[in-house]
Amino acid sequence: MNKAQLVEAVAEQLGGRKAAAEAVDAVLDTMVRAVVAGDRVSVTGFGTFEKVERSARFARNPQTGERVKVKKTSVPRFRPGQGFKDLVSGSKKLPKDGPSVKKAPKGSLTPGKSGVTAATKRAATKRAAAAAEAAPAKKAAAKKATAVKATAAKTTAAKKATTAKTTAAKKATTATKKATTAKTTAAKKTTTAKAAAAKTTAAKKTAPAKKTTTRKTTARKTAAK
Repeated sequence: MNKAQLVEAVAEQLGGRKAAAEAVDAVLDTMVRAVVAGDRVSVTGFGTFEKVERSARFARNPQTGERVKVKKTSVPRFRPGQGFKDLVSGSKKLPKDGPSVKKAPKGSLTPGKSGVTAATKRAATKRAAAAAEAAPAKKAAAKKATAVKATAAKTTAAKKATTAKTTAAKKATTATKKATTAKTTAAKKTTTAKAAAAKTTAAKKTAPAKKTTTRKTTARKTAAK
């Protein structure tokens, strides 16, 4: 039975291949990580997975018979539980329904002394350390963002103030121009009115003289007759 067949067999019990594949992957991944970390995974009735240290030794090459030095290494080891041995040997009958191995008591699926909980704690500690390392960078980024926003706000306020001053100056200039134009127009009107008044006065003064001349001419003509 390979992994795909194992997933299919589990899917028959769980009722879904996707859920079965995720369950198998999760169990295998948890076991492998725990054993690699040096912990022991023990399942009552099934067996125990653990990491074993092998010291440096000499061995023989099976092809050439040459003596070869083997370095110190670590290997995984599985020791089947008594319930598993009894089922394989036939001393106990395999049940038709239900799990072949009795459910493990609470806490039995535990690698070594600390179990999966220790691995979980280590993972949580690593995540906390990573978060603590990333915290200063996040704070610095937040400060930079705040400074940029403040600078942008100051620049915007300065631009608005400059625009307001420019608008006020333009309005004042326009008002000054209008006032100057009004004064010039009024001065022109006053000058025109004075000139007209002077012409009228001169005309009035000249008119009686003409009448007197006309009377004198008429009188002279009458005397001549």
